[in-house]
This record gives sequence, C-alpha cells and structure tokens, in this order.
Amino acid sequence: MLATIIKPFQTNSNQILTFDLQYTDTNSKARAGTLATAHGKIETPIFMPVGTVGTVKAVHQRELETDINAQIILGNTYHLYLRPKLEIIEKAGGLHKFNGWNRAILTDSGGYQVYSLAANRKIKEEGVVFQSHIDGSKHLFTPENVMDIQRTIGADIIMAFDECTPYPCEYQYAKKSLEMTHRWLKRCCDRFDSTEAKYNYSQTLFPIVQGSTFKDLREHSAEFIASMQREGNAIGGLSVGEPAEEMYAMTEVVCDILPKDKPRYLMGVGTPANILESIALGIDMFDCVMPTRNARNGMLFTSQGILNMKNEKWKDDFSSLDPTIGGYVSTFYTKAYLRHLVVSGELLGGQIASIQNLTFYLWLVRQARQHIIDGDFYAWKEKMVKQVMQRL
Repeated sequence: MLATIIKPFQTNSNQILTFDLQYTDTNSKARAGTLATAHGKIETPIFMPVGTVGTVKAVHQRELETDINAQIILGNTYHLYLRPKLEIIEKAGGLHKFNGWNRAILTDSGGYQVYSLAANRKIKEEGVVFQSHIDGSKHLFTPENVMDIQRTIGADIIMAFDECTPYPCEYQYAKKSLEMTHRWLKRCCDRFDSTEAKYNYSQTLFPIVQGSTFKDLREHSAEFIASMQREGNAIGGLSVGEPAEEMYAMTEVVCDILPKDKPRYLMGVGTPANILESIALGIDMFDCVMPTRNARNGMLFTSQGILNMKNEKWKDDFSSLDPTIGGYVSTFYTKAYLRHLVVSGELLGGQIASIQNLTFYLWLVRQARQHIIDGDFYAWKEKMVKQVMQRL
C-alpha cells in the first residue's frame, strides 16, 4: 500500500483574513461560517489542537492533516520564544516552514503562561518581567515586543498581550487588570499596525475580552474590544476554575455585544459539553489541551461517552475505539489493545489516544456545523451533551 503524499499548500500571500457568516440556528445563537486565511479556509465552528512548542504532542503533522483533518493549530509565544528561540524560527522562514505545517496557525500571546507563573513574574505598566521555567533567566514581555515576537513566529492570527486574572479574584483587582489590558491593547494595535509581516503573507490581530466573572466588567471590555474594529475577537480569562454556569453566563454577555460579522474565539475551552454549550451561545473557535493531555493519562473521548482505558472492563473488549466518527485510529485499533498499551506504559498508547481524542473533537464541531446548517442544532446539542459526557 502506497503512503499518502501530502502536497505543500500554496500560500495565498494576498489573502487578508475574512469571515463569511453563512448560517445561524433558529433555536439558539449558534453560527456556521468560513474563515479565510493565507494558509487556507477554516469552517466554523472549529476546534484548534494545541501545538504549544511547535508540535501537537504525540501527533504527526501528517495525521493532523489526513486523519484528524485539523484546519488550524495553536502555538504559544512564551514557549516558542524560550525554545527553540526566535532566531531559529526566523532562520527557518517562520513556524510553518520550521514544523512543516501547511495550514493556518494561531499564536497565544503568552499572557496565560505569565498568569500561571505567578511566583516568578512581576506585572507593571511597561509589561511583565518573568523568569524562564527552563533556566531561570529573566525576560520582559511588553505589548510591543509580543507583537514583534508573533510577527517573527509567523502566525496567521496573532493574539493581543493581556493579563489573565485568577479565579476567584476581587472586583477591584479585576477592574484594575482590565483597564491595563485595554491600555496594552492600544499599544498592541499601534505596534501591529506600524509593522509588516515578515514572510510575505497577511497576519491578523485579535483583541481579548477580560473582566473575570463580573458582568459589568465583561460588558465594558466587550464594548471596548468591539470599538477596536479588528478582524476577529477573543474571550479570555474563563475556564480558569469558575463554575461552568458562570463561564456560560459571561460568554453569553460578551457574545451579545461583540460584532456578529466577526469570528469569536473562546480561549482554553474545554470539555465536549463546554464546546457544544458555547457554540449555542455564538462562539466560533476553541482550543484546549484536554484532548491530548487526558489522552496521555488514558482518558478517551468518543461519540458514545468517556472511557478510562486503565479500567479492567476494556481488557478483553475487541471492538473498535469509535467506528461512528471514522478515521484510521478510531476504526482500526481495539479497546483491548489500547488498554494493553496504556497500562504497559507504551508510548504508542498515548499517541493512539491523542489521535482518537482530536479526531473526536474535530468530528464533534463538524457535526455541530452540519446540524446548524440543517436547522436542528439545538435538539441535537441537548442530546449530545449528555451522550458524550457520560462515563462508560
């Protein structure tokens, strides 16, 4: 059997990011559209596999393209800046050429990593001084140099530099943080608009709505972000420990304010149920480490529910992992074999589980899109939330 040959994608250097909103659901705020970038079109709703340091853990680019059919992946400014460092990425011609990924890339600005390094960073008006988790060296991230770094990485979609507040946090802290994030955003926009892309294709800047779980702060931030009139917008500072009901409430508040004709990206979310419920509120784009991180611990997401592959019950179950969603891994490997790999600590176990979980996540958002087009999304969503979250 001949191996599949992937032809390099021909970058459209003239393509400026556009969003075509094509369908809306009659019983919810769910939408289906098409996002066009220099590295291809993205059908929304979409899930973006997380490739923090230039790789989606345990998954080849070939599998991302052919089996999983990811249309866009995420990279991280903080991690790529520290390793392999910008000079290597720039010398390669940008991250697309460095890692061989021919489709779109979005880069997180590093704001979340700075938030998670609370013991090793200092936030001030200029930016954030932090210590590398690799060697302890000190670095400064400012709104300006974070734009420059992401320009050099070469992402199609660049995120603004912000502060992600913890949960819970005091109202005054969230308000002060939000005001600084807005000041930083103006500096991000000024820097981005005064610089050029390095690799002969268009790049786009997305601002980020903050405000913790305070309705008035979220409303104020969403209005400010909408006034910046960028090509797309993001919602940050959620899925950081707050109850799901609060996450949904804040998401709905923001979606009711952000422009309807531009894509909305809910950062770091989440479980299959989180994704379906957030699609119903009007979100178009998602990312989360859950499918790959949980896969490496033996948790499998399927169209029928969640499996713990370490459980004895799968020891002699020779049925496929998930024939409903299709794909080589889902239909070829059995639960018994995957359990054997997982309990034996074999690397292949984490690889198979990662591909299965990502295939499922991409299948789920494609199904959501089709049901939005067909006009029965809400009823389907109500059934699927219960089905995909049940423990088998």
